[in-house]
Amino acid sequence: MLSLSLLLASCASTPTGGGRVSDYSSVRVSGSINRDFERSLEYLREENFTAAIELLQSVVEREKRLPAPYINLGIAHYKSGDEKNAEEAFLQALEIDPQHAVATNELAVLYRKQGRFAEARKIYVNALAKNPDYLPLVKNLGILCDLYLQDLQCALAQFEQYLSLDPDDKDVAIWMADLKRRAGQ
Repeated sequence: MLSLSLLLASCASTPTGGGRVSDYSSVRVSGSINRDFERSLEYLREENFTAAIELLQSVVEREKRLPAPYINLGIAHYKSGDEKNAEEAFLQALEIDPQHAVATNELAVLYRKQGRFAEARKIYVNALAKNPDYLPLVKNLGILCDLYLQDLQCALAQFEQYLSLDPDDKDVAIWMADLKRRAGQ
C-alpha cells in the first residue's frame, strides 16, 4: 500500500445537498478524535497494526464524514493480513468520497494483489478520469497493464504520463526503456 492519509483536518469538508462533504478543510473535528487519529498514524508508522485498527475503529465510530480514517483502517487491515476488512474500509471511504484518489488507488492495488485485474483496471481508469495527475494511480495502472495484463501499449502510455509528471523517477525510466524494448520501439 502506497500511502497513509496523513492529516485528518485535510480530509474535512462541508456538506453538499446530498449530505456529502465537498470541502474537507472546513469540517470541524473534535480534539479527541484528531488526537486519536494522530496517534493511529504513529501506530501505523510503528507497524503496530492491531493498536492502529482498534484506535481507527473508535475514530470512525465517532466521525463518519471523513474518508482518511477509513483509508488508514483499510491499510492497517491489509498490512495485518485481513483483506476482507481492508476492502470494506476502502469501500466505506469511497462511499464518503467516490472520487478520493488515495482510496481508489488503495482499493485497486488490493484488487490487483487478489488477482481481480479487470476490477482493478476499471477502478484505475475511472479514478484517473477525475485525478489524472495523481502519480500512484498512473504508476499502478502502468504496473497492472505491464506485469499482469501484458498490455504493453497501456503500460507505455501510463509510464509516459508518469514520467511527464515526475521525470526524475529513475525506476520508471528504466521500466519504460524495458517496455520500449519489448514493444519493439
